[in-house]
Amino acid sequence: MRDFSTRARYGMKAACTVVALLGLVVTGMTPVAAAPPSKNADLVGNDVSWPQCGKTLTTGQAFAIVGVTGGLANNTNPCLAEQLAWAARSTGGTVQPKVALYVNTANPGHEGTWWPSSNIYPDVEVPNPYGVCRAPAGEPEGPVDLPCSYMYGYAKAYDDATIRGVTDPGTYFWWLDVETENSWQIDTENATALNRATLEGMVDYFESITAGGKNAEGKAAGVGIYSTSYQWGIIAGTVPSSSSLAGLPSWLAGAKTLRGAKSNCSLPGLTPGSPVTVTQYVSAGLDYDYSCKG
Repeated sequence: MRDFSTRARYGMKAACTVVALLGLVVTGMTPVAAAPPSKNADLVGNDVSWPQCGKTLTTGQAFAIVGVTGGLANNTNPCLAEQLAWAARSTGGTVQPKVALYVNTANPGHEGTWWPSSNIYPDVEVPNPYGVCRAPAGEPEGPVDLPCSYMYGYAKAYDDATIRGVTDPGTYFWWLDVETENSWQIDTENATALNRATLEGMVDYFESITAGGKNAEGKAAGVGIYSTSYQWGIIAGTVPSSSSLAGLPSWLAGAKTLRGAKSNCSLPGLTPGSPVTVTQYVSAGLDYDYSCKG
């Protein structure tokens, strides 16, 4: 997750592509170095993922957020185990957990490598607030509608928690990385509603496994959203207060300095009632994270 100076309004982690490019662009974060010095000795964190595989990571970060997926919503960060071990050495000192996770998100529809055909995943029937995802007779995939979009998100979250190598997934805070670089529905009347349904499916699954969960520090598990207001608006549009996306913590990208990251803590969250709890800034092309409540 990073910001390139040539696209300040995006503020995210890899060279931006047009939203219409469906599902074929891998995103990532830049190599991590020691956090830049601060006159006020502010405690900052770092986020890492597959681009840092084989690289020497910084030491002394207050907290760390590790990418579980490898740039797309349907693959795995090959260095997840090593990076989780690195993250566990975070020093703490903020309200953020020493170790949190993030996952890529998308709604590729039929352009992806897999699309659901029913409300069953992997072998149980999933309660679906949008109704029944059902493949037409003779077809392997369901339509790109609200029920199947919800199921796609639920399935991706299930995979993130169960097959990518995360131990005790219910004890982590999970961030949904929502960026225009990944595959989304566009140019249809209900595109943002379809995208929201996918994200709601992910949220509902993660909330089902993190409810009441705490890590070794005693900090609550849960789920939040990483994006910028610009990208979020393109992908998800206006979120109704009845959505499970409403009120989730926001991790805002887009700042270029620590001072800017601090200022962004006062911005509105990405959804109704959403508190901004983490902001991201970029220094010398590297990503850092600031805890808005210390």
